[in-house]
Amino acid sequence: MPWPRRSTNCMNLLNNRSLVNRLVFTCLLFCCALHHSVNAVAQDTLAIDFNAPVCGPDLRAHVQVFRGSPDIETPAGIPAEAFQYDTSVFHSRKKALTSVNDLWLRLNIRNTGDKTRTLYFFTGWHEQLTWFPPAPHQPVATGLMIDRRGVQRWDRSAFPVQLGPGQAGTFYLHIVNNFYRENNFMPVLFDEVGYAEFRQQQTDGYKREVLVIQVLIGMLLVLLSITIINYIQLPDRSSLYFAAYLLGLIVYFTLRLETKPYQLSFFHFCPMFKYYWDTPAMMFCFYLMYMLFGNVFLSLRERYPLMEKIYRYGAMATAALIVVSITLIALGNYQVPALIYTWMYYITLVPLGISFIAMARRSRHHPLIRFFLFGSICLYVLSIYAFITNTEPVSFTPLPELVAPYNILVLGVLLHVLFFAAGLSYRNKLVHQEKTKTQEMLIKQLNKNKDLQRKLNVQLEELVKEQTTEILRKKMELEEQRKLQLDIEYSKKLAEIELKAIRAQINPHFIFNCLNSIQLFVMQRDFEHAQKYLSDFSYLIRKTLDFSRRNFISLADEITYLNTYLGLEKMRFEHKMSYEITVDPVIATAELEVPAMLLQPYVENAVKHGMNNDDRACGLLTIIFRMTAPDMLECVIEDNGIGIERSKALRTLPSHHQSSGMEISLNRAELLNKMYNTDIQIEIIDKSGKQASDSGTIIKILIPQL
Repeated sequence: MPWPRRSTNCMNLLNNRSLVNRLVFTCLLFCCALHHSVNAVAQDTLAIDFNAPVCGPDLRAHVQVFRGSPDIETPAGIPAEAFQYDTSVFHSRKKALTSVNDLWLRLNIRNTGDKTRTLYFFTGWHEQLTWFPPAPHQPVATGLMIDRRGVQRWDRSAFPVQLGPGQAGTFYLHIVNNFYRENNFMPVLFDEVGYAEFRQQQTDGYKREVLVIQVLIGMLLVLLSITIINYIQLPDRSSLYFAAYLLGLIVYFTLRLETKPYQLSFFHFCPMFKYYWDTPAMMFCFYLMYMLFGNVFLSLRERYPLMEKIYRYGAMATAALIVVSITLIALGNYQVPALIYTWMYYITLVPLGISFIAMARRSRHHPLIRFFLFGSICLYVLSIYAFITNTEPVSFTPLPELVAPYNILVLGVLLHVLFFAAGLSYRNKLVHQEKTKTQEMLIKQLNKNKDLQRKLNVQLEELVKEQTTEILRKKMELEEQRKLQLDIEYSKKLAEIELKAIRAQINPHFIFNCLNSIQLFVMQRDFEHAQKYLSDFSYLIRKTLDFSRRNFISLADEITYLNTYLGLEKMRFEHKMSYEITVDPVIATAELEVPAMLLQPYVENAVKHGMNNDDRACGLLTIIFRMTAPDMLECVIEDNGIGIERSKALRTLPSHHQSSGMEISLNRAELLNKMYNTDIQIEIIDKSGKQASDSGTIIKILIPQL
C-alpha cells in the first residue's frame, strides 16, 4: 500500500502549497495597500534630498495656508483640516493691503538624503514672524516691527529646517502684516550657499537705490543749511516753512535709506517710526508745508486773495487729516491713512492744475511765480509719469511705497526743492535790492532833513524865547495853585483829625452812661435783667466801636443800633419809658446812608433828660424817618419830657461834669459838611416855647444823600 501513502503525501504537499500561496497573496495585497497609503501621505509632504544643492525652489504648491485671527497664538489651536492649498496669497512683488494680513503656513518636509543638513525656509521680509519648528525646538519670534536695537533683521527672516536622514517634520510659520503694503511673499528653500548668493543679489539691487537716496539726502542737507543761514540773516516765514519742508523730506527719505533690504539702518532702534512717518510725512511735506510756503512766498494775501483763502483753508484741512491719520495709525489702522492720502492726491489733481494755469497767466507781473510754478510742475508731472509707468503689479496708486521705478519720484522731489530754493534766493535778492534802495532814499532824506533842521533851529530859537516868558508865567500860576491845593489838603486832613478826636469823646461818654445802667441792675440784684442787659450792652459796644471807625453807615444799621440802645434804656427805666421808631415804607433802609453816631447823642439826651417829667407817668420817645425830597432824608426825634429850658434849670450835675453829646454831634455835622460838601442841618425845638401847656423836645435832622 505504498501508493496510497504517496498520494496522501502529495495531497498534503498540495495543501501546504495552497496555504503558502495564500500567504504570499496576502502579503502582496498588504504591500499594495501600504504602497497606496505611503503615496497618500506623500501628497502633503515635500520629499527633498538635503545633500543636493538647494537654491530657491518654488514651494507654493507644497505650503498649506490658513487665514488666522488675533486669538490664535499657537498651531495647537488650529484644526489640521483648516489648512488649505491657496497660491493666491503669494506674490513676487510688493502688494497693496486693504486690511491686516494674518496668515499661518504649514510645510511638511522629509529628508531623502543620507546626511543631516540644515536648509533655510524664506518667505520674504515681513512685519511679524513666528516660526514653530518640531519639538524639542522652541518657537522664534522676529519681524521688522518686533526686532529692536542690535538685531540683524537680514539673518532672522530665513528660518532653519534641520532633519536627519529619512526624517520628516511639520513646520509652521505665522505671518502678520499690518502696513498698507506687503513685501514680496514667496516661500522658497535655500542651502547655505544659495542663501548667500540670494543675499548678495538683493544687496546689489539695494546699493543703487541707496546711492540715489544718499545723494538726495546730501543735497537736502545742504539746502537746509543754506536756508537756515538765510533765515538767521533775514528772518522770513517763507524760509522757515521751507526749512520745515526740507526737514520733513530728510526724515522721510532717511527712513528709506537701507543698506540691506528692510534693515532700517538709521532707525532700527524704533522701527514703528517708519509707520508713523509715512503717510503723515507725505501729507505734511507735499501739502501742508507746500501750501504754507506758497502762501507766504508768493504773498497771496496782497496779490491774490481768493487763492490765499484756498491755500489757507487747504492747509487747515490737511493739518486735520494729519492728526486723524496719526490717530488711526496709533490705533493700529494703517490702511485708512493710505486711502486718505490716495484720495487727497486724486481730488487735488484738478485744483492744482487749475491753480498752475492761473499762476502761469500772472507770471509776467510776478517773477517769483515762475520758480514756484516750475518746481510744482516738475513734481506734479514726474509723479504722474511714475505712477502711470509703474512696473509694480499694483493698481494706479500715488503711494511711493508701491511705485517703481523709484528714481523718477526722487528726481521730481529734487527738482521741486531746487526750484523752490532758487526762488527763495531770488526773493532774498529782491529784498536785499529793496533794502538798498530804501537805504539810499533814507540817506537822501537825511540830507534834506539836515537842511530843514538848520532852518528849524533858527525858528526854534525864536520860539523858545517867546515861550520862555510864557512858561515862567505859567510856572508862577502853577505854584500858586499848588499852594492853594496844599492848603485845601491840609484843611481836609485837619478836619479828619478833629473828627477822630470827636469820636474819641463820644465813645467814653456813651460807655459811661451805659455802665451806670448796668450798675443799677446789679445793685437791685436783678440778675436775669442784668444778664440780658450785659448781652445787649456787649453788642452795643461792638457796634459802637465799629461805627466809630466809619464815616457813614446804612440806615438799617442805624435803626438796629437805636432799637438795641432804647431797649436797654427801657429795661433800666422799667415801666416809666416807651419808644416808637417809624420808617416811611418808601425808604430803602439798606441803600440809604447816614453819618455814623450822629443820631445817638440826641436820642441819649432825650432819654436821660426827657424822661424826668413828673407830670406824666410814662415818658414817650418817638423817632420818625421820612423822605422830604428824592435826595433828602429827615429824622425827627420827639419826646414828652420837661423840655430843654427846664432841664437846664433843674440840672444838678457837678460843675466838672459836662454833657457834651449834642455839642459833639453839631461839631461832627459841621466837619462832615466840610469834608464831603454836604448840607446836614440840625434844628432843636422846645415844645414849651410854642405852647405852654405842652412840654418836650423836637429835634429835626436833615441828611442829604450823596
